[in-house]
Amino acid sequence: MLAEAFGGLMAKTHLSFAAAGLSDIDFETLIRLARSPGRRLRMSDLAAQTSLSTSGVTRVVDRLERDGLVVRQACATDRRASYAAITEAGTERLSTVLPQHLADIDEWFTGLLSPEQLSAFLDALRTIRDAVRPCATAGAEDAFVE
Repeated sequence: MLAEAFGGLMAKTHLSFAAAGLSDIDFETLIRLARSPGRRLRMSDLAAQTSLSTSGVTRVVDRLERDGLVVRQACATDRRASYAAITEAGTERLSTVLPQHLADIDEWFTGLLSPEQLSAFLDALRTIRDAVRPCATAGAEDAFVE
């Protein structure tokens, strides 16, 4: 049932990402950067948050950087580390897809549940997320974690 619900939601939301020229992982990367402090994350934290390998996140950031949606920034305190930061063009691209994405989420997810069901479900999802992806919010401040 979980796989069916997840697959169905992804199929519904994928269309708006594709219309904006983004893959699912491109959208996830941009949204994570946009909501992070300073609109950037260390590459290692971005990898942890997305469950991609470091080489996987490098490939995604390379592609987004070629498209002008992300830039790399050197870390001032650690020469081995770098940040991925969303650009103005990345923010604009995200803003083109976000209204439809939110409408899709409302239509196919949150809008199907009563407020009580939604609250309980989100609490359960946080519990599961924290158990299976403990690094899902790596590098984020508490105010940005949901």
